[in-house]
Amino acid sequence: MTALLRVQDLRVRFPVVGSLMARLTGTKEPFIEAVCGVSFEIRKGETLAVVGESGSGKSTIARTLIGLKAAASGSIRFDGQEIGTLSVTERKPYLRRMAMMFQDPVGSLSPRLTVRSLLTEPFRIHGLKDRDADAEAARLLHMVGLPADFARRYPHQLSGGQARRVGVARALALNPDLIIADEPTAGLDVSVQGEVLNLLTRLQTELGIAILIITHNLNIVRHIADRTGIMYLGRFVEMGATDEIFRQPRHPYTEALLSANPNPDPDAVLNRIELKGEVPSVLNRPSGCEFHTRCQYAQEICRRVSPETTSNSVNPTHSFKCYFPLQLTLLSAFENRRLPAPGG
Repeated sequence: MTALLRVQDLRVRFPVVGSLMARLTGTKEPFIEAVCGVSFEIRKGETLAVVGESGSGKSTIARTLIGLKAAASGSIRFDGQEIGTLSVTERKPYLRRMAMMFQDPVGSLSPRLTVRSLLTEPFRIHGLKDRDADAEAARLLHMVGLPADFARRYPHQLSGGQARRVGVARALALNPDLIIADEPTAGLDVSVQGEVLNLLTRLQTELGIAILIITHNLNIVRHIADRTGIMYLGRFVEMGATDEIFRQPRHPYTEALLSANPNPDPDAVLNRIELKGEVPSVLNRPSGCEFHTRCQYAQEICRRVSPETTSNSVNPTHSFKCYFPLQLTLLSAFENRRLPAPGG
């Protein structure tokens, strides 16, 4: 199936100091790279989850895709068209087909606008003046399971779950092909999280929408994602089908994340993997494999040379960056919460 969104070697930088200060101090590289050569694709109707610790670059990718942050280099192709180099005006027709759900469900809604105004704002921005605002607001509220009279409310009159549903409704306003959901269940009760996830799954099934979901919650990933990418310090260290990554992780960082995932079974035998040290600063990246400072399997080559991306010999769509990936023959032990040995 043809990719709806294809990102290749995307790099995003943030300035460390201002240009004037850089000249005065002689700083050669007044930038840090928050996203370092990331590549991935999303097919129509598919859900891709991006997982990683805070500061790994997940939200930066999302903001770059919708034009809130400029890419330093790389390619962003949407439905075959390169949009990464387009101006804001030139990108506008493509942004109608992409929608963003921001992390804070209430904070992302203007407190001065009613729900009706928030839901119909995309029509005003894109010059769709022929739409009946009241009818559109009622239609969108119905799609996300909220009564039509919610159109008169303000954001402070909504619960977290209701605000998230309004965010979903606003994202659906222009019938997008892709929704980018940044921590869509953050700050919500577990029961409300389930409602939001079921809502997204239902809408995806009915409308054929592709979803890029950014989250820390691995239980969400397992519930909703077709494929998963694991990020560390601005790079993907593992990418593949969600079921396979949960069943047979190849990268030690993925293994550690999965071991830390809460298990609702009170009788389960858990072997948590405690990573050594802190996440390195992007201002002072480790040499070689950037995970080697926290990896229990690291050897000398890991400290000196950065590994290339390797595909799983059994499943080429499962890729990882590791010199000593976990052995496939031993990974069934993970299901029983026993610690697998490093691969050779």
